[in-house]
Amino acid sequence: SPLFMGRAAAVRAATKAKTDSKKAKVNAFYGKKIIMAVKQGGPDPNGNRQLAELIKQAKANSVPVDNINRAIKRASEANIGDYSESTFEAYGHGGASFIINVLSDNANRANSEVKSTINKQKCKFAESGSVLFMYDRKAKLEVNAVLDEDELLEAAIEAGCDDMELLEGDEEGSSIVYADPGEASSMLEAIKSLGHEEVRMNLAHVSKAPVECSEEDFELNMKLIDALEELNDVDSVEHNMSN
Repeated sequence: SPLFMGRAAAVRAATKAKTDSKKAKVNAFYGKKIIMAVKQGGPDPNGNRQLAELIKQAKANSVPVDNINRAIKRASEANIGDYSESTFEAYGHGGASFIINVLSDNANRANSEVKSTINKQKCKFAESGSVLFMYDRKAKLEVNAVLDEDELLEAAIEAGCDDMELLEGDEEGSSIVYADPGEASSMLEAIKSLGHEEVRMNLAHVSKAPVECSEEDFELNMKLIDALEELNDVDSVEHNMSN
Protein backbone atom coordinates (compact mmCIF):
# COMPACT_ATOMS: atom_id res chain seq x y z
CA SER A 1 0.00 0.00 0.00
CA PRO A 2 1.14 3.63 -0.54
CA LEU A 3 1.05 4.21 3.26
CA PHE A 4 3.31 1.21 3.92
CA MET A 5 5.67 2.28 1.11
CA GLY A 6 5.78 5.79 2.54
CA ARG A 7 6.59 4.45 6.00
CA ALA A 8 9.28 2.11 4.57
CA ALA A 9 10.85 5.04 2.72
CA ALA A 10 10.82 7.10 5.94
CA VAL A 11 12.52 4.26 7.85
CA ARG A 12 15.15 3.92 5.09
CA ALA A 13 15.77 7.69 5.16
CA ALA A 14 16.09 7.67 8.96
CA THR A 15 18.48 4.68 8.82
CA LYS A 16 20.60 6.42 6.15
CA ALA A 17 20.70 9.64 8.23
CA LYS A 18 21.81 7.61 11.27
CA THR A 19 24.51 5.82 9.22
CA ASP A 20 25.74 9.14 7.73
CA SER A 21 25.84 10.67 11.22
CA LYS A 22 27.81 7.67 12.54
CA LYS A 23 30.32 7.98 9.66
CA ALA A 24 30.74 11.70 10.37
CA LYS A 25 31.41 10.89 14.06
CA VAL A 26 34.04 8.30 13.14
CA ASN A 27 35.72 10.71 10.70
CA ALA A 28 35.76 13.49 13.32
CA PHE A 29 37.08 11.13 16.02
CA TYR A 30 40.06 10.04 13.94
CA GLY A 31 40.67 13.62 12.78
CA LYS A 32 41.03 14.72 16.42
CA LYS A 33 43.15 11.69 17.39
CA ILE A 34 45.50 12.30 14.44
CA ILE A 35 45.89 15.97 15.42
CA MET A 36 46.80 14.84 18.97
CA ALA A 37 49.36 12.34 17.65
CA VAL A 38 50.98 14.86 15.27
CA LYS A 39 51.26 17.46 18.03
CA GLN A 40 52.97 14.92 20.29
CA GLY A 41 55.29 13.20 17.80
CA GLY A 42 55.41 15.11 14.50
CA PRO A 43 53.72 14.71 11.09
CA ASP A 44 55.85 11.87 9.68
CA PRO A 45 54.27 8.43 10.29
CA ASN A 46 57.69 6.79 9.70
CA GLY A 47 59.02 8.51 12.82
CA ASN A 48 55.73 8.66 14.74
CA ARG A 49 54.51 5.14 15.57
CA GLN A 50 51.30 6.38 17.23
CA LEU A 51 50.38 8.36 14.11
CA ALA A 52 51.17 5.40 11.82
CA GLU A 53 48.87 3.16 13.91
CA LEU A 54 46.07 5.76 13.87
CA ILE A 55 46.32 6.15 10.08
CA LYS A 56 46.02 2.36 9.76
CA GLN A 57 42.97 2.32 12.07
CA ALA A 58 41.38 5.29 10.28
CA LYS A 59 41.71 3.56 6.91
CA ALA A 60 40.24 0.35 8.39
CA ASN A 61 37.28 2.48 9.55
CA SER A 62 36.80 3.86 5.99
CA VAL A 63 37.99 7.38 6.84
CA PRO A 64 38.80 9.09 3.48
CA VAL A 65 42.53 9.66 2.80
CA ASP A 66 41.78 13.37 2.19
CA ASN A 67 40.42 13.66 5.75
CA ILE A 68 43.56 11.98 7.16
CA ASN A 69 45.92 14.29 5.22
CA ARG A 70 43.85 17.36 6.19
CA ALA A 71 44.06 16.44 9.90
CA ILE A 72 47.87 16.01 9.68
CA LYS A 73 48.14 19.43 8.01
CA ARG A 74 45.75 21.11 10.47
CA ALA A 75 47.80 19.91 13.47
CA SER A 76 50.58 22.37 12.61
CA GLU A 77 48.23 25.38 12.39
CA ALA A 78 48.62 27.88 15.24
CA ASN A 79 44.89 28.15 16.02
CA ILE A 80 44.36 24.40 16.65
CA GLY A 81 43.83 23.68 20.35
CA ASP A 82 44.96 20.66 22.34
CA TYR A 83 42.47 17.80 22.46
CA SER A 84 42.01 15.68 25.56
CA GLU A 85 39.90 12.59 26.26
CA SER A 86 37.46 12.26 29.13
CA THR A 87 34.67 9.92 30.21
CA PHE A 88 31.34 10.84 31.82
CA GLU A 89 28.88 8.48 33.46
CA ALA A 90 25.10 8.70 33.84
CA TYR A 91 21.97 6.84 34.95
CA GLY A 92 18.96 6.73 32.65
CA HIS A 93 15.42 5.36 32.89
CA GLY A 94 14.51 1.82 33.98
CA GLY A 95 17.92 0.82 35.35
CA ALA A 96 19.90 1.93 32.31
CA SER A 97 23.41 3.31 32.68
CA PHE A 98 25.61 5.19 30.21
CA ILE A 99 29.29 5.81 29.54
CA ILE A 100 29.86 8.98 27.49
CA ASN A 101 33.21 9.20 25.68
CA VAL A 102 34.41 12.73 24.94
CA LEU A 103 37.33 14.08 22.91
CA SER A 104 37.42 17.86 23.16
CA ASP A 105 39.65 20.93 22.87
CA ASN A 106 37.60 22.63 25.59
CA ALA A 107 36.99 20.48 28.70
CA ASN A 108 34.76 23.07 30.42
CA ARG A 109 32.45 23.37 27.41
CA ALA A 110 32.23 19.57 27.05
CA ASN A 111 31.48 19.14 30.77
CA SER A 112 28.78 21.80 30.72
CA GLU A 113 27.07 20.54 27.52
CA VAL A 114 27.06 16.87 28.60
CA LYS A 115 25.63 17.69 32.06
CA SER A 116 23.01 20.02 30.58
CA THR A 117 21.89 17.37 28.05
CA ILE A 118 21.62 14.68 30.74
CA ASN A 119 19.51 17.01 32.95
CA LYS A 120 17.24 18.05 30.05
CA GLN A 121 16.42 14.39 29.37
CA LYS A 122 15.56 13.91 33.08
CA CYS A 123 18.46 11.53 33.62
CA LYS A 124 21.09 11.65 36.35
CA PHE A 125 24.77 12.57 36.11
CA ALA A 126 26.77 9.90 37.97
CA GLU A 127 29.94 10.17 40.06
CA SER A 128 33.16 9.00 38.41
CA GLY A 129 33.55 5.23 38.70
CA SER A 130 29.98 4.53 39.89
CA VAL A 131 28.96 3.20 36.44
CA LEU A 132 32.31 2.12 34.97
CA PHE A 133 32.80 -0.75 37.42
CA MET A 134 29.70 -2.45 35.95
CA TYR A 135 31.42 -2.77 32.55
CA ASP A 136 34.36 -4.75 31.12
CA ARG A 137 36.84 -3.13 28.74
CA LYS A 138 36.95 -5.14 25.50
CA ALA A 139 38.40 -4.94 22.01
CA LYS A 140 35.49 -4.55 19.56
CA LEU A 141 35.98 -5.68 15.96
CA GLU A 142 33.24 -5.01 13.39
CA VAL A 143 32.96 -6.78 10.03
CA ASN A 144 30.49 -6.18 7.17
CA ALA A 145 29.80 -9.92 6.84
CA VAL A 146 28.07 -12.71 8.76
CA LEU A 147 30.85 -14.70 10.43
CA ASP A 148 30.60 -18.43 11.10
CA GLU A 149 31.19 -19.02 14.83
CA ASP A 150 32.97 -22.39 14.43
CA GLU A 151 35.29 -21.06 11.70
CA LEU A 152 36.07 -17.95 13.73
CA LEU A 153 36.70 -19.97 16.91
CA GLU A 154 39.14 -22.21 15.04
CA ALA A 155 40.96 -19.21 13.54
CA ALA A 156 41.02 -17.45 16.93
CA ILE A 157 42.57 -20.48 18.68
CA GLU A 158 45.11 -20.74 15.85
CA ALA A 159 46.00 -17.06 16.41
CA GLY A 160 46.41 -17.65 20.17
CA CYS A 161 43.20 -15.97 21.42
CA ASP A 162 41.52 -17.29 24.58
CA ASP A 163 38.63 -14.83 24.89
CA MET A 164 36.00 -14.31 22.17
CA GLU A 165 32.32 -13.42 21.77
CA LEU A 166 30.53 -13.20 18.43
CA LEU A 167 27.33 -11.14 18.02
CA GLU A 168 25.14 -9.85 15.21
CA GLY A 169 26.18 -6.35 14.11
CA ASP A 170 24.09 -3.18 14.32
CA GLU A 171 23.56 -3.26 10.55
CA GLU A 172 22.03 -6.22 8.71
CA GLY A 173 24.61 -8.70 7.41
CA SER A 174 27.36 -7.51 9.78
CA SER A 175 29.09 -9.06 12.81
CA ILE A 176 30.71 -7.83 16.02
CA VAL A 177 33.50 -9.73 17.76
CA TYR A 178 34.53 -8.89 21.32
CA ALA A 179 37.97 -9.96 22.53
CA ASP A 180 40.45 -9.31 25.31
CA PRO A 181 42.17 -5.94 24.58
CA GLY A 182 45.58 -7.64 24.81
CA GLU A 183 44.52 -10.06 22.07
CA ALA A 184 43.03 -7.45 19.70
CA SER A 185 45.81 -7.72 17.07
CA SER A 186 45.67 -11.55 17.14
CA MET A 187 41.88 -11.50 16.76
CA LEU A 188 42.22 -9.04 13.85
CA GLU A 189 44.60 -11.48 12.13
CA ALA A 190 42.17 -14.37 12.84
CA ILE A 191 39.31 -12.48 11.13
CA LYS A 192 41.53 -11.48 8.20
CA SER A 193 42.63 -15.11 7.77
CA LEU A 194 38.96 -15.90 6.96
CA GLY A 195 39.15 -13.48 4.00
CA HIS A 196 37.76 -10.30 5.62
CA GLU A 197 40.17 -7.40 5.06
CA GLU A 198 37.81 -4.55 6.04
CA VAL A 199 37.69 -4.75 9.85
CA ARG A 200 36.88 -1.79 12.12
CA MET A 201 38.56 -2.07 15.51
CA ASN A 202 38.34 -0.02 18.69
CA LEU A 203 38.05 -0.42 22.47
CA ALA A 204 34.58 -0.62 24.02
CA HIS A 205 32.87 -0.92 27.40
CA VAL A 206 30.65 -4.02 27.60
CA SER A 207 28.06 -4.34 30.37
CA LYS A 208 28.60 -7.19 32.84
CA ALA A 209 24.84 -7.32 33.55
CA PRO A 210 22.66 -5.98 30.69
CA VAL A 211 19.15 -4.79 31.59
CA GLU A 212 15.96 -5.03 29.54
CA CYS A 213 13.99 -1.79 29.76
CA SER A 214 10.30 -1.28 29.11
CA GLU A 215 9.48 0.12 25.67
CA GLU A 216 8.72 3.53 27.20
CA ASP A 217 12.00 3.67 29.15
CA PHE A 218 13.94 2.41 26.13
CA GLU A 219 12.57 5.25 23.96
CA LEU A 220 13.43 7.84 26.65
CA ASN A 221 16.97 6.44 26.93
CA MET A 222 17.41 6.50 23.14
CA LYS A 223 16.40 10.19 23.18
CA LEU A 224 19.26 10.83 25.61
CA ILE A 225 21.73 8.92 23.41
CA ASP A 226 20.59 10.84 20.29
CA ALA A 227 20.87 14.18 22.12
CA LEU A 228 24.36 13.36 23.44
CA GLU A 229 25.57 12.15 20.03
CA GLU A 230 24.53 15.48 18.51
CA LEU A 231 27.18 17.21 20.65
CA ASN A 232 30.41 17.79 18.69
CA ASP A 233 32.60 16.85 21.67
CA VAL A 234 30.88 13.48 22.24
CA ASP A 235 32.42 10.65 20.22
CA SER A 236 30.33 7.72 21.44
CA VAL A 237 27.78 6.68 24.06
CA GLU A 238 27.81 3.15 25.49
CA HIS A 239 24.98 1.61 27.53
CA ASN A 240 23.81 -1.54 29.30
CA MET A 241 20.43 -1.98 27.58
CA SER A 242 19.86 -5.41 26.06
CA ASN A 243 16.77 -4.43 23.98
